[in-house]
Formats: sequence, C-alpha cells, structure tokens
Amino acid sequence: MHIVSPRTVSARRTVIALSALILSGCATFSPDGGIADVSGITKDRIGQSVQHSDAGAVTETVKQLQAAPLTADSAMRLALINNRSLQASLAELGVAEADLVQAGRLRNPGFSFSRQRAGDDVEIERTVLFDLVGLLTIPLRTNIEQKRFEQAKWIAASHAVRIAGDTRRAYYNAVAAQQGVIYMEQVVSAAEAGAELARRMAKVGNWSKLDQAREQAFYADAVAQLARARHNAVSAREQLTKMLGLWGEDIGYKLPDRLPDLPATVQTAPDLEKAAMQQRLDVQLAKRDTEATASALGLTKVTGFVNVFEAGYTSKSETGNPRGNGYEIELALPIFDWGGARTAKAESAYRQSMHRTADTAVRARSEVREAYSAYRTAFDLAKHYRDEIVPLRKKISDEILLRYNGMLASVFELLADSRAQVNSVNAAIEAQRDFWLADTHLQMAVHGSGSTMMQLRGSATVSDASAGH
Repeated sequence: MHIVSPRTVSARRTVIALSALILSGCATFSPDGGIADVSGITKDRIGQSVQHSDAGAVTETVKQLQAAPLTADSAMRLALINNRSLQASLAELGVAEADLVQAGRLRNPGFSFSRQRAGDDVEIERTVLFDLVGLLTIPLRTNIEQKRFEQAKWIAASHAVRIAGDTRRAYYNAVAAQQGVIYMEQVVSAAEAGAELARRMAKVGNWSKLDQAREQAFYADAVAQLARARHNAVSAREQLTKMLGLWGEDIGYKLPDRLPDLPATVQTAPDLEKAAMQQRLDVQLAKRDTEATASALGLTKVTGFVNVFEAGYTSKSETGNPRGNGYEIELALPIFDWGGARTAKAESAYRQSMHRTADTAVRARSEVREAYSAYRTAFDLAKHYRDEIVPLRKKISDEILLRYNGMLASVFELLADSRAQVNSVNAAIEAQRDFWLADTHLQMAVHGSGSTMMQLRGSATVSDASAGH
C-alpha cells in the first residue's frame, strides 16, 4: 500500500489552488476587438459608425456613391471605412487588448533540475517556482490594462472623429473650389467679350488706346485668375480624395455644382461649453489618462517594497535515501532599492496628468467660445451676401440693362457691371464656404478634439482694370 505523506498532500493542494486561481483570472479576447464601443462613441458625436475595412464592402460603397453626387455625410461615411490612417489606428485596439489579456495571466512557472554524482551516489533535485507577487497583483494589473484598453478605444474614436471633420472640410473646400471655377469662367467670358469689343471700337476710333489697354489687361488678369482657380479646384479635390482613401478608377466620383444652402436657424451658445466638457474626446481622454495613472500609482506602491516573491514545490532524490519533498521560497531583499524612487516618479506622473487634464479643459472651453464666434460671424456674413449684396448687385445690373436699352448707358458700363456682379457672387460663394467650414470647426470643438483657430478669409476678386470710367 502506497502512503502519501501529509507534506506531499499539502503541496498538491497548493498547486491545485494556484491553478484554479490562475484559470479564474485569465482574460479572453473580445469578439470584435472593441470596435463596437468605438463605433458607439463616434456615432453619438457625428452620427456615423466605424468598422474594420472590408474590401468587398468598400468597393460596393464606392459604386453606390459614384451613382450620385457626393454629399458631406456620404463622404464621411466612405472615409470612416476606407481611410487607411484610421484603419491603422483601429489596429492599435488589438495591441491594447492583447496587453489586457496578458495582464490577466500569471507568468509561466520556473522549473529547475540538477543532478550530481559522487562515486556511486547520485543526487537529483527538482524545483518548480511560481511568481506569487504576479499572482497577487493580477487584479491590479488587469484593472490598469483595462483602463488602458478603454483609453485606446477613446483614442481610436478621437481619430475617427478627426478624420470625419477633416473630410467635411475637404468636401466643402472641393465643392466651393469647383463652384468658383464655374464663375471664373463667366468672368473670363465677359472679359473676353469686353476686350474684343474694345479692340473693334478702338479700330473705328470710338475708344481710346488707353480704354482698349484697360480691357485687355482685365481679360489677361481674368485668364490668370481662372488658371489659378482651376488648379485650386484640383488641389482641393485631391485633398478630399486622400481623405476618402480612393485611387485608380474610384477617383471619378461626382461633386454637386454648388454648396448646400444655409440653415434656417443657427445653434445657440449657452450650453456649448457644458456639452464640450461632457462630449469632447480629448477631455475624456485626459480624464481616463489620470485614472490610469492613479491605478498605476497604486500598483507601484504595492510592489515598491517587494517586487520578487516566488514560492514553489521542490523534490530531492538521493541514492540509498528516501525521496524528499518540500517547498522553496525566493524573496528579493530590499537592501539597496526600497522602491522610493519608483513611487516618487509615479506620484509626479500623477500630478502631471492632473495638471494636463485641467489645461485640456481650459483650452477646450476657449476653443468652443472661439469656434462659436467664427460660426455666428460666418453665418451672418453668408446671410448678408445672400440677402443684401447679391440682390443689390442684381438690381443694379437690371437697372443698367434698362438704361442701356434706353441708350442712357454705354456698353462699357454694362460690361463693367457684369464683372462686378460675378465678383460679388464669387465673394458670396466664399462666405457660404466659410460658414460650412465654421460649422464643422464648431462641431469638432464641441465633440472632437478641437482644432487650430479658424480665421475667416476675405473675398478674392478680380481687379477692375477699367476703373475710373
């Protein structure tokens, strides 16, 4: 009959208990790698979800989008599934989740084996060691990595929202540039007609050489402006194409001929700062970074004094003697390093994180106020051009046309007014574009991670070389 010693039974029970504890603490990978959470964050802020890029789905989406002119929302939708920079950011989620799973697993046990021979005597010693500090700190390490995984989700969502905002800006710039080319072509057409008329009238002696030179100069300047506008339209479209992640045959997407109309009403300001503190992604990221740093500080304090503590089962066999069983403990003695430096470093990192969070909140509030000012000003300017300047220019043009038909105005006045009217329309296009850019800027200031200060640009008009008539 084989009798098991109490010491062996105790060692086996210890191993079984350790194994059960280890298995219960093992973390597993999530089915979607955290994409669903990222998608929920972005959808709450921009109304669009994100997903891992799928070649078949992207191809089908591109085909659908090419069937009709692109809109700002459809452009964002395509960018969120096809922008390679965003897809790379989403891949970082897998790295963070792998760290989380690893944190829930105990470091592999160590095994040592030694065999010594002295004459006919053979001594064999076997030892299995487990990392007890690692085992005891699994909950703390898992909690830290869980926070970092959540932080990685917010970083990915922040990147997605920024990509969406940049895509909207690129879209409005591309449409405005294309619309500007159409009007510049009208300017060139009017300037060409004026220059030809001036040449003919100068030929028969009805216009001076100075008048003819002015018309020719205006035409030459308009041609240069048109060339510049066409390049700007190509550049703006390429910026949009890059955000959409398109190439090859897919770059032939359509854009509308004009910008969207202004909204009937504008947003109000009172609750924007409060919404930014609740929704803005860089603020949320800063808060979570502080929480993660605080958790890391707790782990540092726990392991600051003793960071190596291992225990295990040992077995020893010797020729002619009964087999011996027992246990072994390995402890790092804190003689030279008591962990004070690591703890002080962690505490400094926590204070640094707190100050950064406060600084982020201050900057966010300032950016929201500045973005709202640009938004309201851009709306008022665009509305002013739409309701005041363009109608006035049209009324003036109608009156000059009546005077021309009644032989009370010259053809030169008619052509000069035509140029002025087109320039006003171009300025109105720029004002309308600036509003939609300011609208995007405000959305990013409230929901995203903010952006640089937005300055409203002035209108670029073709100089009237014939001024003075």
